[in-house]
This record gives sequence, structure tokens and C-alpha cells, in this order.
Amino acid sequence: MEKNQISHFGELDLSSEMMGALKSATYESPTPIQAGLIPLALEEFDVVGQARTGTGKTAAFVIPILELLELDSRQKNPQALILVPTRELAVQVKEEVIKLSLGLKIRCVALYGGTPIRGQLAKLKRGVDIVVGTPGRVLDHMSRNTLTLTDIDCVVLDEADRMLDVGFRPDMEKILRKCPKERQTLLLSATMPPPVQRLANKYMHEPKTLNCSSSDVTVDTIDQHYFTVDHDRKFDLLVRLLEREEPQQAIVFCRTKRGVQKIFDKLGKKLKDVGCMHGDMQQRERDRVMERFRSERIRCMVATDVMGRGIDVSGVSHIINFDIPAFSDDYVHRVGRTGRMGREGVAYTFVTPEEGGELTRIEQRIDRLLVRGEMEGFILTKPPEPPREETPEDTEKRNVSSVLGKRSGKRTHRRRL
Repeated sequence: MEKNQISHFGELDLSSEMMGALKSATYESPTPIQAGLIPLALEEFDVVGQARTGTGKTAAFVIPILELLELDSRQKNPQALILVPTRELAVQVKEEVIKLSLGLKIRCVALYGGTPIRGQLAKLKRGVDIVVGTPGRVLDHMSRNTLTLTDIDCVVLDEADRMLDVGFRPDMEKILRKCPKERQTLLLSATMPPPVQRLANKYMHEPKTLNCSSSDVTVDTIDQHYFTVDHDRKFDLLVRLLEREEPQQAIVFCRTKRGVQKIFDKLGKKLKDVGCMHGDMQQRERDRVMERFRSERIRCMVATDVMGRGIDVSGVSHIINFDIPAFSDDYVHRVGRTGRMGREGVAYTFVTPEEGGELTRIEQRIDRLLVRGEMEGFILTKPPEPPREETPEDTEKRNVSSVLGKRSGKRTHRRRL
């Protein structure tokens, strides 16, 4: 399907309430995924949409859901269900629902693990219109009979490839089988591997397809650089780079939770407004850190790849790969945290002299050469030591070793005979 040439939300025949909410949110022109998906969804087609994060896809499915809600005859049970792979994304989507339902009394709840279930139970008991949740916690509520899906009109599978990657397929299928067959299904995914296609074929009815992903796996507005740097000089380079660049907001990626904590502890002593995010943190603490990051009270976030996908923070101007990612796709997802919604961004990757092969694989994956970075007045790698002149003692030791080696070889040869 060709991409729609809609240039203004006013061309989409939206309600006056929605136009007011879009104006308040300073959303002026629809992105390609919004221009393509919203008209189809408003006509209640099933839609498979391929688009990277940061392209406005959350609003693309939230807008038609809000427009099609039957508010006059609302019941206790939800009319829309949005499944997402992570807790952070559940919170983000709920915030988008709240933002775009300005002036409407929309009841929306986010269901995810890692937090006490009591608050979620209370909200469900009072009645909800839209449920946003991770598959595991949604199934948990279904088993408790605190969530009923009999009145669902629309199901959204957001970041479908990611949900399948982390093993949610059985949970997703159980949930979809409990939803009414006469429903609308919207599937959004950054990639379309065979498992995602099989899921769409099995649970969707003659879906329309949209491909709004760029032919290049990273957006053109992101400048991408690398530094060849010794491992023991990476932290000092990080400090110098942050001081030089003065980013609006930056994410520093490390491979391990221990590495994140170590860099966070050291960086916090040198710079202000530093935060960290990794899997060992309590959910309440992660929520608090993300809230501070979104409100720009944290300027530099040190994180593992738990933040590599599904987090939409528009103020991120810089990505720094303190550790080169283990997989090329992880690089794509990390770098995708900047350059959001067409904004400019910059990414730096620290590469030790032994990691040249990993850099080459990344460049092959994105079909683009990274630009070599320089830091004025900073020695990135230790120069090789000049060869030491051989002393008479060295010559004597070498000659003795050579003689002993020959003798040892002869004895071994005789034993083999």
C-alpha cells in the first residue's frame, strides 16, 4: 500500500475533541505511520503496520481507539486492549492515552508486574475503557476473574516482534483466543520475521498492510561516530565527551548490570543529574527514574539494553555506547533512542583495539561507515612500546634456550621410535 500523502491532522476527519487534544499536545502533522494507519483503523480494518519506535506509532493506534470508543454505553469491562512487551512501554502508552483524551473522562489502566496488584484490582473493579498491559500480568488478572475480555472491540499488539522475542507467544495466543472473534486487531512491529507473519495470519482478518519503515535501518538524521580507545581510558573519555557535547539528554549504554552500576557511581561524583536503569532495580525505583528522565530532571542515563527498545523519550539528543553491543541489532535499537520523530541526534560508540570485528559487523548491518571520532588533547590509545635493544645477557639466554629445545626434541623423537 502506498503511503498516504496527508499533511495535516485536519484531513483525517477527527472529532473536535481529538483536534483539541492534538493541538494541546503540539502534534501538528501526522507521521507516515499515523497518516497511513489512522484512516484504515477508523474504518475498522485489521491493520499490520511496520514501523520503528520513534515514528509516532503509539498515537497512530491510540487516536482511532479513542475515536471509536462508545462512551454513551460504556460498561465495566474494557472496550480496547493494548498488549506491550515491557512495563515501561505500558506506562508510556497509558500516558499517551491520557494526553490524547484531554477533556474526556477515559478510564485507562496499565497492568504490569513488579508492583503491588492491589491498585490495579481497585481500578478494574471500578470499570475501565482501555487496558494497557504486558501479556503475563493480563493473563494473571484473567485467571483471577478480575479482567473480562468479552466486550473487547479492538486489540493492539504493539512491538509484536519484541513480545515474541522474549517468549510471550503462548500468553498472547491465550489472550487472543479469549477475545471476541468479531473484533478489530492492529499489529505494530519494527520487523516482520516469519513468527510475526504467522501470528497475523492466524488471528487477523484480511489485514491491510503498511510498511513505514525506512529502507535504511537507522534514520538519516543521526550522526554516528566511533572512538578507538583503550579499555582503561573509556571512562575518562566518557567524561570528556559529555563535557564537550553538553547533550540535552544522553543515554550511556553498558552491556552488564554491574557495569551500569559502576559507571553510574563514578559518573555521579563528576557530573550532576545522572541516573541509571538496569534489571536488578525494583520496579518502583525504575518507574521513579523514568519519570525523572522524561521530565528532563535526569540529563544523563546509564543503562543496559532494557532501555534499548520501547522507550520513547523525545529529548534524547545523544547515545553513547560505552560498551559496543554484543549484537548488531542491539546497536540499531540503541541508536534508535535518539533522532526521534525526525529530530537530529548523534551516537558515539567506544571500540577497543580488539573489537574491530564487532565494529565492522555493525557497519555491514546498517550499510554505513561510522565516522572516526577525535578528542583534542586526549590520548585514546597507548602508543606501542618501542622494541628494546637486546643485551648480551638476552643473547646468552636465547642461545641456551635454543640448545635445550633441540636436545628436548631429539629425546622426544627417540621415545616415539
